[in-house]
Amino acid sequence: MNNKDKFKNFAKLHPELITYVENDKMTWQKFYEIYDIYGEDLTAWQEFIKPQNNVDKSMPNIISDRLKNMDMNSIEEHIKTAQKALALVSELTTKNANPSSITPKVPRPINKFFED
Repeated sequence: MNNKDKFKNFAKLHPELITYVENDKMTWQKFYEIYDIYGEDLTAWQEFIKPQNNVDKSMPNIISDRLKNMDMNSIEEHIKTAQKALALVSELTTKNANPSSITPKVPRPINKFFED
């Protein structure tokens, strides 16, 4: 496993790093540079990683925290837009799939030009 993969695993173990990136206080590049120099030495990371006090922040807690910060009206509007788009695509495909609605093409006679 190369150093980049080790850093990815380290970042997955410490999801609190995400908040620094989202708030534009740090970038993943800067975090990677710290990791490249110091590795997983917690003294180098103490500014960013707080002690967990024996409380494991599990994935459901992380997800619920993210859901609290979302704008539900915006999400609802996106869902409605997606539903309208799917309905339109469905309508278009059912019209084209119906063979009775398709009129057969009649070849033009060879000797007839420009609606003579």
